Amino acid sequence: MAAFSLIELVFVLGVAATLAAASLPQLAASVDEFRAAGAARYVAARLQQARVRAIARNRDTALRIAHDARGYVVSVVEDGNRNGVLARDVMDGVDTAIGPAEHLVDQFPGVDFGAIGGIPGAEGSTAPGSDPIRLGVADSVTFTATGTATSGSLYVRGQRTIQYVVRIYGETGRTRILRYNPRTRTWFSR
Repeated sequence: MAAFSLIELVFVLGVAATLAAASLPQLAASVDEFRAAGAARYVAARLQQARVRAIARNRDTALRIAHDARGYVVSVVEDGNRNGVLARDVMDGVDTAIGPAEHLVDQFPGVDFGAIGGIPGAEGSTAPGSDPIRLGVADSVTFTATGTATSGSLYVRGQRTIQYVVRIYGETGRTRILRYNPRTRTWFSR
């Protein structure tokens, strides 16, 4: 019966440790990519849920994004008096939140709305600069009963240089997810 010597065992363990150490950065990058992609898909799904709700209930429904001390907060609000989702109506309780508000970073650690400095706008839109929520002054996407929406872009940033954008097309209310390639400085469909 053959046995392993202590030197052989130490050598094999050393090779295994070296291979594991070499693969850890790639594994970490893959986890970051997975989280950022998942967050972008989640945002797009939340937008489509709001759109379906607006059509089904024949009532404007908005996905609102606000900023607090922990980051960005997402909530869905339904028009209560048929004049659109308005900030003053939300504050007065006329337009009501559907479900709890949530932080993206709670579900996707290390990921939030944000933009890498100096990136170009997606599909010829205005570059995000320091504002990753490119929806106009209201920072909300309102879907109407006919399925149309507020046009704009929501930039989702992972760790390192992982960057996504969720584009909202107003005439159709549809969304599209694009990924940024920092080497070519271009956006591509994911």
